[in-house]
Amino acid sequence: MNYHAHIEQDGEWWIGYLMDLPGVNAQEKSRQELIESLKIGARDMLDYPALKSRQPDLVTVEMA
Repeated sequence: MNYHAHIEQDGEWWIGYLMDLPGVNAQEKSRQELIESLKIGARDMLDYPALKSRQPDLVTVEMA
């Protein structure tokens, strides 16, 4: 499975989040560490038991 990540360097830190999996974000000292942390966060999020047992409603929110 692949996810899109927004990553950028801010001073000495690398920060990022997964655009396709809200709630997964990280901050690390190197780009490679950041990518690894995002992978771990994605695994943790997808393995969370409550997410597997729910059937969420998907809705479209109209912006005026």
